[in-house]
This record gives sequence, structure tokens and C-alpha cells, in this order.
Amino acid sequence: MVCYQCGCQLSEKDFCTACGADVGLYKKILALSNRYYNEGLEKASVRDLTGAIDSLEQSLKFNSRNVEARNLLGLVYYEIGECTAAMSEWILSMNVEPKKNVASDYIERIQNNPSRYDNIRQTMKKFNQALEYCRQGSQDLAVIQLKKVVSLSPRFVKARLLLALLHIDNEDWERARKELNKALNVDRGNTQALRYLQEVDRMLAPDENEKSERRRKKEETVRYQNDNEVIIQPASLTDGTRSGFSTVLNIIIGLVIGAAAMYFLVLPASQRMAQEDAQNRVDTIAGQLDSRTNQIQQLENQIKTLEDSNTKLQAELDEYEGTDGRLQMMDMLYDAASVYLDTQDVNQTAEKLEDIRTNLNLEEMSEQFRGLYDSLLKLIGPDLSKNYHDAGYTFFRNKDFEAAIENFEKAVYYDPSNGEALLDLGNAYRGNEDLVNAAAVYNRVIELFPDTDWARKAGQWLPDMEDMTE
Repeated sequence: MVCYQCGCQLSEKDFCTACGADVGLYKKILALSNRYYNEGLEKASVRDLTGAIDSLEQSLKFNSRNVEARNLLGLVYYEIGECTAAMSEWILSMNVEPKKNVASDYIERIQNNPSRYDNIRQTMKKFNQALEYCRQGSQDLAVIQLKKVVSLSPRFVKARLLLALLHIDNEDWERARKELNKALNVDRGNTQALRYLQEVDRMLAPDENEKSERRRKKEETVRYQNDNEVIIQPASLTDGTRSGFSTVLNIIIGLVIGAAAMYFLVLPASQRMAQEDAQNRVDTIAGQLDSRTNQIQQLENQIKTLEDSNTKLQAELDEYEGTDGRLQMMDMLYDAASVYLDTQDVNQTAEKLEDIRTNLNLEEMSEQFRGLYDSLLKLIGPDLSKNYHDAGYTFFRNKDFEAAIENFEKAVYYDPSNGEALLDLGNAYRGNEDLVNAAAVYNRVIELFPDTDWARKAGQWLPDMEDMTE
């Protein structure tokens, strides 16, 4: 750990032993950054990639020069299919630590593999096309396009979430659950996927209100029926020596017992069975009514759920697409970075950056986007400023002051430290008889570059400008 003021190695004390600067709070900030980095590393190791992103972003808020945290954040973005964000983090890491940085290996692997690079471009193009289909209401075409996206990039979590949302909107719950499970296999801590999966599981839950059938006991009774009378025969019969009188008596006794059984047993049992059947029918009808009521309530809940899902889907689509074409701007910025890394062509890179600056408010973009834009601008700025300065000077010598002013202004924009271009801009205004702007530019030269020949020359011409404007 080095001192932020003098760059010397710090000791365990809360002040720098070289310059005496108070570094107590500085050490605490760096310790917090490292703590969040370790937390993000632990979450990434168990594939809680959403949690890892949150922790690593916190780490970079405390220390934007934490190269390990930025490289790991790029790897996490790459793992969930966010290749543009990953490249942005690695390029920013290279700006902080150009030498012996593993981020250069990551960038080189992508650049040296044309098939992977083309795969990334095709994936983003098809995903943007799917978003456009969703905005137009062509959900079937969006589903087809998203299936191509996940076939090209199976770990693209956003594409799988959007595909699951479309399946939910079509009430294809099984396919939605399949896509959500695949997304969770990549990012186990993705809160959106978990919330969608909870909704899908609720819709697929089985109906537990089925009533079990009642089992009835069968009575096994040994009976003999004579016409309409029931005769109960004794278990054992007497032998054949009984007299006929005994036989007749037994028959009479059996008839009496059968009549009594009919009166006291059979009739109450029949009535009881009839009552039970009636009660069963009443219970069945009541159960059907309850089931119908539950079905109606479930249908009403489904209607409300689908309305909420449609609202959330539209909100997700607006978030993915952006109201000002930010995804397209990310593609343009990624193209600009790729052009510079591949060809070192500053003019072509500058054209793409000009398109972004013209069509987008950079202040509304994310910190990563602005960081990558500023980094590219710093890389191409000095060379581009020299080109515009040379072109402007040619126009200045040919008395074409309008064209000279335009080129000198671009030279100053791309390299604010180019004092000579700023001085020539004032000369061009003076040559174009725009004395107010000429005086303003000369004052800027004196303010920004004191004790230089540029300031001295500006100071010589400035009184003449002020006298002529009075």
C-alpha cells in the first residue's frame, strides 16, 4: 500500500513516514474495497454472480483503481453473457495498470479468436432484434430470435430471462421454468429469475382439494331367501333322526326370526343407507360448489397475475431497450473500441465517438460507459489533435479562416493541452475579424498556459484586441 500523496510505501502507522500525510481514513477506505472484493470473490465461487456484481461494484466505489476487483467484475460479466460490459471493465483496468495486467490476456483471447468475436456480435445483434420484435408486439418472432441467441450464447442470462417472460405471457409454464432453471444454473443468486420461478411454481402447483373416496365395508352375511322372506339357517343341522314336528317348528322359528330381522335390522339399515346416500350427494354437490368457487377465484387471480406480468414485462422490455437507444450506443462504443484495438485508426475511431457524442447525453450514461469513452478519447486525442491542427494551419495560410477555426476547435477539443492549437484558434478568429472570440481565446491561453511562449504571444496581441473592441 502506497501513500496517495507522495507514492511512498506506507507502514502500520496512520501517517506517511515520508511526507507526514494523514492516511488513517485512506487505509480504511482501501480495506473496505478489499473486503468487498473478497466478498465478491466468495459469491462468484458459488455462482452467486448477481451478488458478486453488487459486491465488486461496491469495491470499485471505494477504490476505482482496484485492478483485481475490476478484472473479476469483467469475468463475471463475461460469464453471464455481458461481453460489452466485460470489455469495458478490462479496458478500464488496462488504463489503470498497463503492464503485467491479466486483462490484456482476456482482451487478446477475444480479439485473436475471430469466431468468438463474430459470435459476440451476432448475439448482441439478434438480442437487439428480439427486443425490437417485443416492442412491436411480435412475440412469436421474438421467441424465435431469442432461441437463436441462447443457442449462440447459452450463458446469456438476460436473454433467458426475457425468453422466460415471453413463455409466461403465453402461459407456457413448463418452458418458462426450464429457461429459468438454466439461468439459475449460471447465476444462482439472480433475484429476477428466482422471483419469476416462484410465480411459475405457484401456477403449476397441483390441486390438493380432491376428496378421497369413502370405503365401505361389505357385510358378509349368509342368508337364504324364500320368495320375499329371508330365512336364517342355523349353523349346524340336526341329523335325520329328528322328527317332522321338530322340522316344522324350526321352520316356523326361522320365519319368525327372519321377520324380526327384517323389521329390526334390514329396514333401519336400508333407511340408514338411504340417508347416507343422500348425505353423500349433498356433500358431493357442496364440494363441487366449493371447487367451482375455488376455480373462479383462481381464474380471477390468474387474470390479475397476467395483467401484473404484462406490466412487468413491458417495464423489463423498456429497461432492456432503453428510451434513448442506449443499447445501440453501447454497440457503437464497443465497435469504436474494437476498431482502435484492431487497426489503431484514430480517424475512424473518432468518427464513431463523434456519433455517440452527437446522439447521446454522456452525463446520463453509466460510470463504466463514460469511463470507456473518456479512455478512448485520451488514447486517440493527441494524434487526432495534431491532424486537425495541421489541417487548420493549412486553411489558415490559405486565408480560409472559417475552415481553420473549425479544425483548430477540434484540435483543442481532442487535446486540451495543445496550447499551440489554442493560440492558432485565437489567430484564426482575429483573421476572421471576430475580435470578441479572439480576445476570449487569448485570455484562455494566458490562463491555461502561463509562463510559456504561447501566453507571451497572446499577451502581445490581446491589448490590440481590447482596444479594437472598445
